Amino acid sequence: MTSIAFAAERAIAAGAAELRDDASSPAVQALLLLGPTASGKSTMALELARERALEIVSIDSTQVYRGLDIGSAKPSAADRARVAHHLIDVRDPAQAYSAAEFVRDAAAAIADIGRRGRFALVVGGTMMYARALRQGLAELPSADPVLRARLEREAELSGWAALHARLQAIDPETAQRLAPADRQRIARALEVFELTGQPLSTLLRRPTRAICRVRTVALLPSDRAQLHRRIEQRFDEMLERRFLDEVRTLRVRGDLRADLPSLRSVGYRQAWEHLEHGTSVATFRSAAIAATRQLAKRQITWLRSMPDAIRVDPFADDALGRLASILAAAG
Repeated sequence: MTSIAFAAERAIAAGAAELRDDASSPAVQALLLLGPTASGKSTMALELARERALEIVSIDSTQVYRGLDIGSAKPSAADRARVAHHLIDVRDPAQAYSAAEFVRDAAAAIADIGRRGRFALVVGGTMMYARALRQGLAELPSADPVLRARLEREAELSGWAALHARLQAIDPETAQRLAPADRQRIARALEVFELTGQPLSTLLRRPTRAICRVRTVALLPSDRAQLHRRIEQRFDEMLERRFLDEVRTLRVRGDLRADLPSLRSVGYRQAWEHLEHGTSVATFRSAAIAATRQLAKRQITWLRSMPDAIRVDPFADDALGRLASILAAAG
């Protein structure tokens, strides 16, 4: 018996207690394994897949894009050949990919995995996607190409800062969380208001219903300094793997911009700015690591706001065994 299987058998009662449902509750369809960047969630998921008939569904808003491999810590070809992965490389970086599309695609993948007698392990750190999968999405109007084109023309004439000011007047809550240069989200918020007559923030507060039954595990590191060291080490490994060359290849295409959702992600944004403005590698490295630490801080804040999530310290000696027991009880 492997160490993981032994730990699972020994702790199965504790895991079952944490996951106990009422007799009438529907079965759990997937285990949602969330954690901050560099917390080791992908490695743990692959280890768990050695013992169970699992397939992994990525919940990462950067790994969905083709060509964004090194900077997103995308699983290797060998890992993807050994364990089936879903929702990786499903979009070109010139295209957007929304939380609604993620929920649709993730729910379909989870259902398909279940039909084949396997269990879905949803792994990643994009908390907006996680909230959408756990709680459902507010009903919002579909995009209106004619209206969106008009807003784009207005922005060309007066600038996105002016449209941001317009949003501030009609929906200050949404405007407060958007940067004046966040053209995609500003346009969407204005579009929603014109189509519905209501602020986006109001619509987002309406009750929603999840369409997928998941259990959530939150990887919460007990040692923040250790997490920071891992972030720095992983970024340096990305640089050694020629991360900057990957971004140079994206820039050569000619149809990509720094404000696209794919390239606003941490690491890629700083690399693009470095190549655009010719800053030193040291300055770029420092900015990227600082931004990654801030991302991890935000992710931890999200995780702590999930009262139903089972908390596991990824740096604890028994972390993998505990995850195995929780997985065994869930599936």
